[in-house]
Amino acid sequence: MTDKTILKFGAVENAEAGDLAGWVVVEGKPTMKTAVQHTTEDGKVMSGTWQATPGTYHATYTDYEFVHMIAGRIIITPDGGAPVEVGPGDAFVVEADFKGTWKIIEPVTKHFVVRVG
Repeated sequence: MTDKTILKFGAVENAEAGDLAGWVVVEGKPTMKTAVQHTTEDGKVMSGTWQATPGTYHATYTDYEFVHMIAGRIIITPDGGAPVEVGPGDAFVVEADFKGTWKIIEPVTKHFVVRVG
């Protein structure tokens, strides 16, 4: 019997390659893959794993995101704000109105939870 109230993320399978909406390359040739591994029944929360290679994106967020970094290193700089460096083991939140750069220093793997809308 499988417990449907607990979902353990396994290997990243069926990840979709391609840049997310609102993400524009501004330096280098970064690539990303996103694997949505769970979505709530009402579709308001989704979680999964994201991977990216070095380079810089300018990101415009429309949804709240919680992140737990598994591997890699990123410098996130809000437009007009101070840079924040994050690495393996760090957890952080990006608010829905964030606009700024994600400079990916080392290949990244992160787990995410996004509240849609």
